[in-house]
Amino acid sequence: MHNIAIDGPAGAGKSTIAREVAKKLDFIYVDTGAMYRAMALYFLRQDIPAEDEERISKLCDEVQVSISYENGEQQVLLGEENVNGLIRTEEVSMMTSNISKYAAVREKLLNLQKELAASKNVVMDGRDIGTCVLPHADVKIYLTASASERARRRYKEQIERGMDCELDQIERDIRARDEQDMNREIAPLRQAEDAVFVDSSNLTIDQVVAEIIGIYGAKTY
Repeated sequence: MHNIAIDGPAGAGKSTIAREVAKKLDFIYVDTGAMYRAMALYFLRQDIPAEDEERISKLCDEVQVSISYENGEQQVLLGEENVNGLIRTEEVSMMTSNISKYAAVREKLLNLQKELAASKNVVMDGRDIGTCVLPHADVKIYLTASASERARRRYKEQIERGMDCELDQIERDIRARDEQDMNREIAPLRQAEDAVFVDSSNLTIDQVVAEIIGIYGAKTY
């Protein structure tokens, strides 16, 4: 099986890029962040504070997160509910960052992610794919962009969804999440030693996709 791991901070375009790369290569796209977001949504619905690690850890076994594919697109299920359209809010984003540092949450999803990569050609994106989930991936990419550019993209995305938001607040949230993700005790966000650094600040989606496919081709053929 061939695996491509794409890591990077919030708002870097990992999901968009990974999805397009997977389509071009006829791989399965696995959005691990969406799986964590589904768990975050569950705990928000239960009104559990992000700081309550003990309660969150105890409830992990009760959370049923799975993925399926419809027309090649990943669908994230919370129980039997498709939550794809509910997990992209800033509230869910911050909750995700908070709970993803807990060992019980990570263990819950790690096995499912590894099983997918062992059985299929996948492009997988997240915060610790190249460093923890798929340390032996054929290609590892660290995809980033400036905080201001990531905020601008997130703002545009949320406006298009009809959501009320403020650009300055989004940038503050992104910077706060960067700080949290990079300094968490378990599996912090960092560039794997053998990952290729790609800054998408001034690149189009097509340019980034082409660059990653070129890197994959050079390493595997």
